[in-house]
Amino acid sequence: MVDQQRNIQVVENHSQRELVEAYLNQVPAEAVIDSARVAELQAQIKALLIEKNAVIIAHYYTDPLIQALAEETGGKVADSLEMARFGNSHSAQTLVVAGVKFMGETAKILTPDKLVLMPTLDATCSLDVGCPADEFAAFCDQHPDRTVVVYANTSAAVKARADWVVTSSIALQVVDYLDSQGEKILWAPDKYLGAYVQKQTGADLLMWDGSCIVHEEFKAKGILNLKKVHPHAAVLVHPESPESVVDIADVVGSTSQLIEAARQLPQQEMIVATDQGIFYKMQQAVPDKTLLVAPTGGSGATCRSCANCPWMGMNSLENLLQCLQQGSNAIEVDSEVSLLAKRSLERMMNFKA
Repeated sequence: MVDQQRNIQVVENHSQRELVEAYLNQVPAEAVIDSARVAELQAQIKALLIEKNAVIIAHYYTDPLIQALAEETGGKVADSLEMARFGNSHSAQTLVVAGVKFMGETAKILTPDKLVLMPTLDATCSLDVGCPADEFAAFCDQHPDRTVVVYANTSAAVKARADWVVTSSIALQVVDYLDSQGEKILWAPDKYLGAYVQKQTGADLLMWDGSCIVHEEFKAKGILNLKKVHPHAAVLVHPESPESVVDIADVVGSTSQLIEAARQLPQQEMIVATDQGIFYKMQQAVPDKTLLVAPTGGSGATCRSCANCPWMGMNSLENLLQCLQQGSNAIEVDSEVSLLAKRSLERMMNFKA
């Protein structure tokens, strides 16, 4: 983990930004439901989970109502790596993946004999949308000497083109290992996570130009201004954030790592720069501490995310119930793509940090 002067490049591709913006404009707002309706939906879902031998696997960024229901019914609330591991090892025949589409694809690739349902197939990710498989394959073909490492936030087809898949919880360790083997790396799609990994490991990275619309909105100036009001607060930052935000963090890590940091740190206040959905589990871990949302680049109509992923927000109790009732939104992955993607995913699953 030395030689910080080694090569780092970012491949500019402005069309990806336009693609993400266009897709985002299609995302509808969710309706608010009252407590009586919530209880009714929860009861129906619980009954169907038993009837259909199903389990809910939810990401930290989904609605707290979904996270709570997953916990109450023997499911899992986790980051994308632990979601994959849980689905792979659980005995349920049906996996209900509450998150975004690449998470459902990952579950299906790793457990092809199981039925994998999602509350909605429209929930995607700006990193996924901004890295089309055909363009990425052409980019890889231009650099055949590089080991291809892709973030989990990508389509099955992109994973099929990769040598390794990583999540933010193991990205540093995997890249450090590959660097120790003398390998040059082609990294996709998040340029901020890539820059953080390169800075920490000194590895030779050639990067795709992608970003997360939630984490890109966090601003160092806003966090520093908030620190003036809460001078003793710790700053917890996800590495998908811009470098200026990462640079002022007390802790940089994946969602699971940030929750653990909140538990371990002595500070009683935490400024958290990641999706607000994490507050449900983080507050469980530190019920006596105060959690503060890190400022973003705008508010209301001027903010694209306001620290909430619009696609994660498309998961609701209503459409979760519907997918169980109808067996709808089943994930299917092309068999050839699945076979290739499984190779790179299993490297991730089996990697010993």
